[in-house]
Amino acid sequence: MARLGLGKSWKCIFANEWCEKKACTYRAYFGASPELRVEDVANLSVNDLPGQPDLVWASFPCQDLSLAGSGAGLDGERSGTFKPFWRLVSGLVRGQREPSLIVLENVVGTLTSHEGRDFTAIVQAFAGIGYKVGAIVMDAVRFLPQSRPRLFFIGLRAEIEIEDYFACPGPSPCWHPRTLVRAVDNLPVSLKPRWVWWDLPVPCGQIPSLDALIEKIPTGTQWHSEAETKKILALMGPLHRRKVADVRMLPGRHIGTIYKRTRPNGGGIMEQRAEVRFDGISGCLRTPVGGSSRQTVIIVENGSIRTRLLSPREAARLMGVPDDYSLAARYNEAYHVFGDGVAVPVVSWLEEHLLHPLAIRTTKERVVPRDAINIERQSRIENRRATY
Repeated sequence: MARLGLGKSWKCIFANEWCEKKACTYRAYFGASPELRVEDVANLSVNDLPGQPDLVWASFPCQDLSLAGSGAGLDGERSGTFKPFWRLVSGLVRGQREPSLIVLENVVGTLTSHEGRDFTAIVQAFAGIGYKVGAIVMDAVRFLPQSRPRLFFIGLRAEIEIEDYFACPGPSPCWHPRTLVRAVDNLPVSLKPRWVWWDLPVPCGQIPSLDALIEKIPTGTQWHSEAETKKILALMGPLHRRKVADVRMLPGRHIGTIYKRTRPNGGGIMEQRAEVRFDGISGCLRTPVGGSSRQTVIIVENGSIRTRLLSPREAARLMGVPDDYSLAARYNEAYHVFGDGVAVPVVSWLEEHLLHPLAIRTTKERVVPRDAINIERQSRIENRRATY
């Protein structure tokens, strides 16, 4: 999905994924894909990486950094894959094949993991190989009907000058929430000169409605029986039952989404609860580890209630993935691809307003006027950038 968001102006010269099932969906859309290496990143060496890329993008596993995860941070088995990845990036730098830009994407829990020490370690990693770095929090809800805030680190080689309209003198409330500002405030003094407050325009385009993304005839899933629907409703607490009751009183068709979560009851014992929202926004897609992580669609129409799991195609649409993108045959495999991904229009916004114009400057080794960047951005035929 990062490659989809970057678009056709970039040429992918290397891609890595350890899961063959995910690799199959990649090949189904992008073709034979000789650039794709299906291997644990820890088993790769810098000699496996071709050429000198303009951009290196990594979305490393979030489970150990997530607020719902184990709390192991960068020392965890999954999020710890950052370390072998960074070993490869450091090897590129030592071999004088350093990329102009490095982007890391992960959950916002990275800001507070290990009381901010993991955030500091990542900033230190950028500074240690000669990069300026900044971070922004972008929520997919600015582009899609899905609440999905994600943290993006953007690193640029330290010797490259940054024009004022790419960065602001201090944090912007649009892209730098309080948790990020606090994390930066807690950085060691030695790292402060390497920090950049990246700036982006605020999107104001039309966001598709949740209703428009929901399939009238779902594919890859079936409607629940009346008994299954009653069981889900019985898991709701008073507040969420009242939400359903209020919507049942309204005429027409109303679509909501449900997550099952573990919450303490009145006696302090953890119990499974179902929580519903009818605000036109889907909850954040997650990987289907057990039934609680799979999102349920609830449709209330003229008083009647039906429920079912979110279909794989609907999950794809909530990530901004086009309908011609092939889906894995099995439900959980298809759902996993999208629950583990990055929203396509979020990447596109970042690419259009920051990554591509910075790449033009660094690869041409000259300062290009902003108007010229906008012209080049519209015709991108001769500006294919190497990335992996």
